[in-house]
Amino acid sequence: MTKRTQLALATALVAALALGVSGCSDTGKKGQGGASAENPAAANDGKILGGTPVKGGTLTILSNQDFAHLDPARNWVMPTMDFGTRLLYRTLVTFKAEPGKAGSELVPDLATDLGTPSNGGRTWTFTLKEGVKYEDGSPVRAQDIKYNVERSFAPDLTGGPDYAAQYLAGTEGYKGPLQGKHLDSVKTPDDRTIVFELKRPVAEFSATATLPTFAPVPQSQEKGTQYDARPFSSGPYKIESYDRDKKLVLVRNEHWDAKTDPVRKAYPDKFVVVMGLKGGQIDDRIIAGEGADASAVQYSDMRPESAPKVLPKPEVKARLLAESQGCTEMLHLNNSRAPFDDPKVREAMQYAVDKEAVVTAGGGPALNEAATAYLPPALSGGKQADTLKIAPAGDPAKAKELLKAAGKEKLKVSLAVSTGDKGKAEAIQQGLSRAGIEVVVDTVDPGAYYDVIGDLSTTPDMTLSGWCPDYPSGSTWIPFVFDGRTIKDKGNQGNYSQFRDEATMKRIDEINAMADAKQANQAWIDLDAELMKKSPSVPILLERKPLLVGPNIAGAYGHPVWTGTIDYATVGLKDPSKSQG
Repeated sequence: MTKRTQLALATALVAALALGVSGCSDTGKKGQGGASAENPAAANDGKILGGTPVKGGTLTILSNQDFAHLDPARNWVMPTMDFGTRLLYRTLVTFKAEPGKAGSELVPDLATDLGTPSNGGRTWTFTLKEGVKYEDGSPVRAQDIKYNVERSFAPDLTGGPDYAAQYLAGTEGYKGPLQGKHLDSVKTPDDRTIVFELKRPVAEFSATATLPTFAPVPQSQEKGTQYDARPFSSGPYKIESYDRDKKLVLVRNEHWDAKTDPVRKAYPDKFVVVMGLKGGQIDDRIIAGEGADASAVQYSDMRPESAPKVLPKPEVKARLLAESQGCTEMLHLNNSRAPFDDPKVREAMQYAVDKEAVVTAGGGPALNEAATAYLPPALSGGKQADTLKIAPAGDPAKAKELLKAAGKEKLKVSLAVSTGDKGKAEAIQQGLSRAGIEVVVDTVDPGAYYDVIGDLSTTPDMTLSGWCPDYPSGSTWIPFVFDGRTIKDKGNQGNYSQFRDEATMKRIDEINAMADAKQANQAWIDLDAELMKKSPSVPILLERKPLLVGPNIAGAYGHPVWTGTIDYATVGLKDPSKSQG
């Protein structure tokens, strides 16, 4: 699709919605629960589509991409975490399998409870349930969780959560267990007990233990970077076959015992992930809902240009999920080099971007709204702050004034985006051109995108990506996005702006040391305002996650923690006999 047709289609979409569907002009006043009830894309918020599934059959997942990493030590992309932790491996703690606010509630998974703190919150002890087994029938042991936590430090196993490195004591210089060295701060006195010694009190460590880092990997199964292709299952399904970039087939793990796992329902007999499809092709197939596609869900978001085929048609709109993602999408400016090492140039970018155009390119006000701060609404009392008070369409005159003051009246910069975000990139490109900024757009395959922008040798001047809280705390957001100490040469995650600021890092440490959660929460909000003035990145959008499901799908809802992705723990089929594959 050409540059102009993408934006033209999105513009036509907004016009069609305004004429054909009531309430579409309302951008929706999103609080923690999402948009206004009048928003047509929000009609299924908090609902479970299709009723209760019937056990059996094959559920197909249609995707435009392969998974970046299924290795639990490397899995830190929200939809992939949902897929991995619900189907292939279990973690010490997990989230309830329910839509809406209830889905944010913690429940034990491999552990018998949410963990026991001691030593003023610096020590956390978990006891494993009895009877949890891997796909070969061998028992899950505490030592296997310790081993995966240690694997997360291996330089070759890039891309995974950094919480172990940030929280565990005695990790400086540690390079993982592949050379035979182990962490003294993770103890396993017996097969069912694991103890974590932290460098500081962490009141919310139970929530940290929901991450794939805290899934088990037996040392005997270690395959280094090749583990991505064949994680050893402790969940309800195991890998039957995996043809990278083409197809993944999961079948039942016959040693998974539902008695040990009240969260996962494991309705289908089989999951088949078909990869490498074009987004519009996926939409059209599920809208039609014929053959195997009647029993299919989509992994990638519905394309903006597909909305006129969906929203005006009640029978199709009834199969659209569009939960709030709870994330902020940002234009990250590479602070490590010119021109964005100059704070004045970065400030100019805040005024130069036309967020209204990006909202349009992203599907219009039914699916997005302009962001005015870094922290998403769920972390700032249900509403984003607006520190700079810049109109959504920007202020190119003010941007030009700031650029002139910086001696940079003409700029040429590069922007990398995932292929599916090409329309948004072109909206950014056109908006910045108003201020005399020329943007060269490079699109990257979605499966490789985070590896490309996470390698400092290939990071462009600007990148477009979102950040989502791993659980409802500012500690899962600002330190990962704006703490200069988290930057890595390879596998860089979160701090894509390469922002290094001593005052910010000092304040992050002060807030992390606060024992009062309410005091800390307000401090994160205040720090967000200070960061907006320093402008390491430009907040762009608050998004919904539009996902279509086939007419034979049951038990589908967008999970609030995994950015509105379908909860694979409970999805299944209305009539398994109608499925194919």
